[in-house]
Amino acid sequence: MKFFIDTANLEEIKKAKIFGVLNGVTTNPSLMSKEFIKKKDIYDHYISICHLLDDENGDVSAEIISTNYMDMIEEGEKLSLLHPKIVVKIPMIKDGIKAIKYLSKKNIKTNCTLVFSSGQALLAAKSGSSYVSPFLGRLDDLSYNGLNLIREIKTIYDNYHFKTKILAASIRNPLQIIECSKIGIYAVTSPLKIILSLFYHPLTKIGLKKFLEDYKNIFN
Repeated sequence: MKFFIDTANLEEIKKAKIFGVLNGVTTNPSLMSKEFIKKKDIYDHYISICHLLDDENGDVSAEIISTNYMDMIEEGEKLSLLHPKIVVKIPMIKDGIKAIKYLSKKNIKTNCTLVFSSGQALLAAKSGSSYVSPFLGRLDDLSYNGLNLIREIKTIYDNYHFKTKILAASIRNPLQIIECSKIGIYAVTSPLKIILSLFYHPLTKIGLKKFLEDYKNIFN
């Protein structure tokens, strides 16, 4: 399973690279706003993110802010020209699906975002979206089972051999990453702190401490 980091912070991306498990980056307008980037510098920031990733480190989802068809196409084409790693992130709305269909025919990679139902995921796949981003955590926040949605989408995509890749988003904890890996989806995208939490287990810490203590007792 691929690990994408959900951030627009360059230092976080550099840190994630060090661990050797980073496969891509997803951004959105909210994450970009946290970096206090001026409007005129947004495209340059996307390029900077792309440059941080090695050739094997996958894609960078850059989200459009337009909500009508013609503007979506124009903005999507501009984003796609910034760097080969750019994936145009498009919201699950009617004009968004139309834009995905258009861009996919031009071999421009897309990521259909803000997906909360299997029906929406089906439309995204039929439109030719490269990725679909179901928001697992936000569903859980509303007492819906987000993992059940991931399972449904995986079943539907397998039934019809859709090429759209499932990128589980809005990850809230490491258990959700593990459960997604059991389902067998392509990737998850999460904040770096959640990916790093996979490192930790109390028995690992206890075991390492015991090994080091025993070593000192023997050789000191």
